[in-house]
Order: sequence, then C-alpha cells, then structure tokens
Amino acid sequence: MTTEPHEGVILVGGPRDGTVLDTRDSAVVELEIDGMIHRYVVTTKRRNDGDHSYQVYNYDGEIDPTGAQPGVETPDGGHHDPISGG
Repeated sequence: MTTEPHEGVILVGGPRDGTVLDTRDSAVVELEIDGMIHRYVVTTKRRNDGDHSYQVYNYDGEIDPTGAQPGVETPDGGHHDPISGG
C-alpha cells in the first residue's frame, strides 16, 4: 500500500493532539481555546495515517493574548490570528 501526501496537517501534543487540519504553507498554526492561544509549529516530519501522509506540527505552548500571567508566555506585541478551536 502506498501512502499519498495530503494537504492537511496533524497536530502533535497539547490540547488538540491528533487533530487533522486542512491548512498548509504556514510555519505556525495558532488555535484559540478558552481564551488562550495555543501554538503548533511546523516540523520536517510526516505521520502516516491509513492512505494519507500528514505534515506534523508540534505543540509549542500557550500565549495569553491579554498579557503576562505566571507560567504563560506573553505575546510581545506580535500579530496573532488564531483559528477558533472551541
């Protein structure tokens, strides 16, 4: 059986581990979950799932878009355009 490349990506780690998204050509995927922004960054790895091969994005942590809190990264004025993740 041949595994075909797929346009989607798979998220690894964090609150959306195993989620497949139809996104590509982005170095970072940001998801808004319960008021926090969770980042996933592109890797050079691929994960096979049945007949498809997905680009892997690893969990990179959370950001509080309102400012610093203990144990949470501050967004340092960067632009964030998260995907609503519920």
